Amino acid sequence: MQSIALKKIVAIAAALGLMTLTQQAFAQDDAFDLSVPKPDAEAGGSADLECGTEMLTGSGPGFTADRDKAETVAIEDWMEKAAKVFPDTDLDFDLAKDSNLSCAVQGLYSKCFADGIPCKPKAE
Repeated sequence: MQSIALKKIVAIAAALGLMTLTQQAFAQDDAFDLSVPKPDAEAGGSADLECGTEMLTGSGPGFTADRDKAETVAIEDWMEKAAKVFPDTDLDFDLAKDSNLSCAVQGLYSKCFADGIPCKPKAE
């Protein structure tokens, strides 16, 4: 009789542990959430910047074990798309309007997304 009750308790504990594990595996990584606006960013944008009209998104081809690499690949992909908006210009993701760098995490792997409206310094 005791072994049946013990087996039920172990089964319930395993089910709860599995549910917790799957929730964490597909969770957004809030510890490294970079979606908060930059403190020095002005609400209406900077007067010395010329900005595009559309939001662009860059990301890597898939999940990778190296988070820094996932962030770099996302920004590089964004920069390639932004170069089509402003060709022959040295662009910088830090100048992008409404920029956001976020990563989805599955276990030890990350896939990052760089979003923003490309901007360049105005010609003088």
